[in-house]
Amino acid sequence: MNIIKKRKRINNRRFLVCIFAIVSMTMIFSCTASRSYVSEEERIKKAEALRNLGEAHLVSGNYTAALSNLLEAEKITPQNPYIHDDLGLVYIAKARPDLAIVHFKKALAIKPDFTPAMNNLGTAYLIRKDWDTAILIFKKINKDLLYATPYMPLSNIGWAYYNKKQYGLAKKYYMNSLKMEPKYVTALHGLGLTYTALGEYDRSIKTLEKGVKLAPGYADIYLALGDAYRWSRYYKKALQNYEKVIELADENSLVAIEATKKVNELK
Repeated sequence: MNIIKKRKRINNRRFLVCIFAIVSMTMIFSCTASRSYVSEEERIKKAEALRNLGEAHLVSGNYTAALSNLLEAEKITPQNPYIHDDLGLVYIAKARPDLAIVHFKKALAIKPDFTPAMNNLGTAYLIRKDWDTAILIFKKINKDLLYATPYMPLSNIGWAYYNKKQYGLAKKYYMNSLKMEPKYVTALHGLGLTYTALGEYDRSIKTLEKGVKLAPGYADIYLALGDAYRWSRYYKKALQNYEKVIELADENSLVAIEATKKVNELK
């Protein structure tokens, strides 16, 4: 499950533009310090520049810098729902889903039709393993006919039901997701795990092999495929997939540790 989505791809050029905008707005604020007020337009421009810079740091993985910029932007324009949504994403990245939920809710209070923020709110509840609340949120999103990627909340509902061990419902939602987007790897991964849980190993292998072809750098799906082969007693193929996990993942990650353990068991 890919929890944080890059809403924007911000390149180095835009990053420099953001910095230039911050410097420019700082100069404007300095120049207007002698006046009794700063115009609303100037305040909004500075907040937007800070938000853009925060998003650039978020994309690059500098979450502390992103948080600093976005909190400053929030002080200037506290009723901007997009800043609250960005803050929620930063808090998810910093493993604070409790704070993320606060900001996603603020974004929705300001802009009730902000469906991407609602999707992010559901994701935060998934991280907290509050499966029932997450399901309610994602089902609500599915009623929004204008939402551009309805296969994502369907897949997220599948993940919630999978963790509730309601595998029949998980299978249903994953398959509905894949009907809309057959190449959605997250749903293929989840459906493969669900087939394994149901003991349908041949279907699991077929599904996960398709996912591997679409996302050859996704370590988690190799682990799931290794498990499916192992349950099917294709131990050589299971071993190959576990070793692929170790090759792709950071050696200290949970998925690599799990794969190493299973390699040792098979050997």
